[in-house]
Amino acid sequence: MRRARIVLLAGAAIAVLASAYAASLVVSRGPVAGSGGLVSSTGTAAIGGPFSMIDDRGERVTEADLTGKPSVIFFGFTYCPDVCPTTLFELTALMERLGSSADDVNFVMVSVDPERDTPEILHEYVKAFDQRFRGFTGTQEEVDRITEAYKVQVERVETEQSYTMNHTASVYLMDSDNRFFGTISYHEDQNAALAKLERLAGA
Repeated sequence: MRRARIVLLAGAAIAVLASAYAASLVVSRGPVAGSGGLVSSTGTAAIGGPFSMIDDRGERVTEADLTGKPSVIFFGFTYCPDVCPTTLFELTALMERLGSSADDVNFVMVSVDPERDTPEILHEYVKAFDQRFRGFTGTQEEVDRITEAYKVQVERVETEQSYTMNHTASVYLMDSDNRFFGTISYHEDQNAALAKLERLAGA
C-alpha cells in the first residue's frame, strides 16, 4: 500500500512537471500567425525558487550556494526504508560513470522529515553514499517552502510504532542558474539517466 502511495505521488508530481513543461512549450512558440502580437517567455517551467535551509555541516544555505553549477536534487528522509537509499545508491553509480564531470555538479538530498533529520544525522547518511553528496534540512516551515517551490508532494503517515513519510520520488535536475532542466524518474533506465546527467553537466 505504501509503495502504491509513493508511486501515486510520483505520478502526481510527473503530471505537474509535464503540465508545467507543456505550458512552457506553449508560451515559448513565439508569434502566433495572424495574432499581430508577440508571446514572450523564458521557456522554463516554474519549478524551483528561493530557499533558506541548513546543510549537513550546520551552515545556512540558500539557492545562491548552488548557482554556478548544475544541481541534482532529491527529496527524501533518512528513515526511508527503500526509495531513498535506492535512489542515492543509483545516483552514486551514475556519479562514478560520469567521472570527473560529476565534480562539477551539486548533488543534494533535501530532507522532508526535519523532525528526525538533524544536520548531524543527515551528514552521516549522505556521506555514506558519496562524499560529494550534500544534505539540506531546516525547520518545518523552511521544508514546506522548498517543497512547495519544487512542486514536491509530501505526506506524513502515522504508523503503529512511529510515522513515515510519503514523498515524490523523482530526482530534479536544475541548470547552473537554478532553472528547471528535467527529472529522473524512480528506477529510470540507468543509461537514459546517465544521458540526462551528461546533458546537464554540459549545459
